[in-house]
Amino acid sequence: MKRILLLLGLIFTFSACGDNQKSEEKAEVEEPTETNNQDSNNPVPKEMPEAVSPEKEYEHEVVAENMSIPWGFDFLPDGSILATEKGGDIYHFKDGKRVAINGSPEIYNQGQGGLLDIALHPDFENNNWVYITYSSDEGEGEGEGGNTALMRAKLENNELTNREDLYKAEPNSTRGQHFGSRIVFDGEGHLFFSIGDRGNRDVNPQDITRDGGKIYRLNLDGSIPSDNPFVGEENAKEAIYSYGHRNPQGMIFNEETGEVWVNEHGPKGGDEINVVIAGKNYGWPVVTYGENYDGTTITEDRTGPEFQNPLTYWLPSIAPSGFEKVTSDKYPELKGNLLVGALKFQYLEHLAIENGEVTKREKLLEGLGRLRDVQQGPDGFIYAAVEGTGIVKLLPHGEAE
Repeated sequence: MKRILLLLGLIFTFSACGDNQKSEEKAEVEEPTETNNQDSNNPVPKEMPEAVSPEKEYEHEVVAENMSIPWGFDFLPDGSILATEKGGDIYHFKDGKRVAINGSPEIYNQGQGGLLDIALHPDFENNNWVYITYSSDEGEGEGEGGNTALMRAKLENNELTNREDLYKAEPNSTRGQHFGSRIVFDGEGHLFFSIGDRGNRDVNPQDITRDGGKIYRLNLDGSIPSDNPFVGEENAKEAIYSYGHRNPQGMIFNEETGEVWVNEHGPKGGDEINVVIAGKNYGWPVVTYGENYDGTTITEDRTGPEFQNPLTYWLPSIAPSGFEKVTSDKYPELKGNLLVGALKFQYLEHLAIENGEVTKREKLLEGLGRLRDVQQGPDGFIYAAVEGTGIVKLLPHGEAE
């Protein structure tokens, strides 16, 4: 795998997810990249149409109340909800009642770090395994910041037992940004999770011997699949599946295509949706559609022969978080399309895609709040985690009271 050597500038401070942001210096590369990427799985993307309000707005119902920063959630077999609070708590919501789950991991609560995503094992009914990503100060550099960890535990009687860390990114850092992180399963015995570049854009994303700015793939027991792309490569982090990412906070397994798709924060502009392919480099920060927060240039290049093109990108940034593809018949006007939380503009974005191109964008639940996660429940309804509110259910047209 060809390595990319970067002579890069100063580190920036915060991501486009709406936290306080400081400007980045211009990133310099040894040679300019090409303007077209013939080896990419996608053509050079066109600009998206402008997002508009729908002809008829959706009503919503609050199903999980009194949450400050709900970060991730999943559904138990009975349809009730497990949800994480960024501050470190896990709650079980059922029949309008909230019960705290004991045994949450100790978090490194700094900046964008905290308790992040939660996902149930595909065979949870038989094994009770739950997977969680969180920021941890354990491992290399202990006592000097933290980094993202993936753990699993058994959920038994409202308590997490048999806890074990499956992966811990290193080294730790005192930087407070870009922890990622989302978890998805591919239906073939693997899980994927994301870790952002941890604010060290000049080093982490383009170096497969370091964690950060990557999508990772593990077996469900935490072992590394033998067919991961960097297995056997000297000094490589063998859990890495793809690299050159900035801060992916939305991820789905697209059952129609058999692919993992992610959305990720760009800098000022240049948020992306990427189709994840084993061993591929997604370019950050050597190529980007964004710029520094002070308006200066990161790079003149948008694409290059060594990099995967995004499926699409946002200008301006919406600060995407959470991701879902609608398969339910309850929303015929949304079926087959994508939903993404827009932290910056505080709405749920609906993207219609035809032949790999975004043809329509709509702003659903506009003004409701910062939408951090979105899921289609086992009942076919769409649910979204909203900061300062909790979890809401999107009511199909005609079902609002």
